[in-house]
Amino acid sequence: MKTYPNCKINLGLHVMRKRDDGYHDLETIFVPVSLHDELDISPANTFSFLQDGIAIDGNPDSNLVVRAYHLLQQHSGSRLGNVEIRLTKKIPTGAGLGGGSSDAAFTLVMLNKIFNLGIQTKTLQSLAAKLGADCAFFIENIAAFATGIGDQLSPLPLNPLLKYKLLLVKPDEFVSTAEAYRDITPRSQRTHSEPIDLRKALDNDIHLWKNTIVNDFENSVFPKHPRLKKIKSELYDAGALYAAMSGSGATIYGIFQNNNDIDNLKNLFNNDNNFVAICDTNITNI
Repeated sequence: MKTYPNCKINLGLHVMRKRDDGYHDLETIFVPVSLHDELDISPANTFSFLQDGIAIDGNPDSNLVVRAYHLLQQHSGSRLGNVEIRLTKKIPTGAGLGGGSSDAAFTLVMLNKIFNLGIQTKTLQSLAAKLGADCAFFIENIAAFATGIGDQLSPLPLNPLLKYKLLLVKPDEFVSTAEAYRDITPRSQRTHSEPIDLRKALDNDIHLWKNTIVNDFENSVFPKHPRLKKIKSELYDAGALYAAMSGSGATIYGIFQNNNDIDNLKNLFNNDNNFVAICDTNITNI
């Protein structure tokens, strides 16, 4: 069984407060976009995992796909058989796009189907959340307003976005998520922090989003990674209606009118070892 785990962008990201467990409460809007990996899972006599495409550092046994399989095995016991899993990475890693989380979530959903486990969506989301804060989002894979650590989801219709194109630009630069959190000042600790409802801000004309929909991580990441700030500015100069960083970086995306010469725009950024992709938000679920 083959499927295509897609990535996401964040439309706005507010870091609200630090929790007693060390995590942070967030408010953000997850939007699925069409850049995707390839995931092929087949029943087999023994378990195996193969990965190609974009290289992933670290031990393959720690890959989120492998962890998802073993987590579901613990939950389902002998009902889950051995499989051969092949993952072809096309979504860059360390990009703030949730590629690994998507791979893990799609693995859970596929295994549930292949072995007729009958696990309900809410349970799959609870399992996914154990693998990563944004894993739960990819179980249903529809635009959602997220709170908590990113695992409390409320579906959010974003049909107007379907008429736009997205340009993703990820430079050859690593942004430490731990460092981004360490350097940020949560909104609860700010002297002047205007409460902004992201859902209401989305109702405004897209030309106004620049002034109302913000990713708080840009405040802590851009000073140490000025190249990202420069890319954001260049996207606006190229005609983006809205541009922002996704997650804690390092991808910057721009939203463009469909009638823009998007291929020509892509060529503007297809240098300096940038990863560049044209995407849309018209996603078909698993």
